[in-house]
Amino acid sequence: WALHLENVTVSLSGQYKCTFATYPYGTMAAKIQLTVKAEERHYLKKVWLKQTLEIPCLEDTTSESLSTYPLKWLVGENGRKEELVTKEPCCPAVYRNSSMLYGQRVLLGLNNTLKVFPTKITDDGRVFSCHVLYHPERVQKSSTTVRVFGE
Repeated sequence: WALHLENVTVSLSGQYKCTFATYPYGTMAAKIQLTVKAEERHYLKKVWLKQTLEIPCLEDTTSESLSTYPLKWLVGENGRKEELVTKEPCCPAVYRNSSMLYGQRVLLGLNNTLKVFPTKITDDGRVFSCHVLYHPERVQKSSTTVRVFGE
């Protein structure tokens, strides 16, 4: 007995109940709670100028579950995205230091957190996004817009 759902959306979240009649035991039932998570979440992070910016990859996911999947960090502005760092489960992080803007300022920290130091005024309004490849057809993303403040 199985329920197959196609084109799954967040609206399908809820409790599902399967009921069937058996002989001679009577009616049997089972319940399951289904939670469908959004594929992308958006956050806003505020940071002081010249401080360390730390952005978690997926805020509600443990580092242990992330460590078994490939992930990458990107930075975007005006519709253009640039890859900063990639991490395969088997290997150390690979930094894409071709960027003039982020060159030696990025580091993949504990729990796959992206660290940027020092923050610059040019970081204001940038969108950093983390992409985790759970399956070839399923990528979970979180994006964080940064606001940089000066004293």
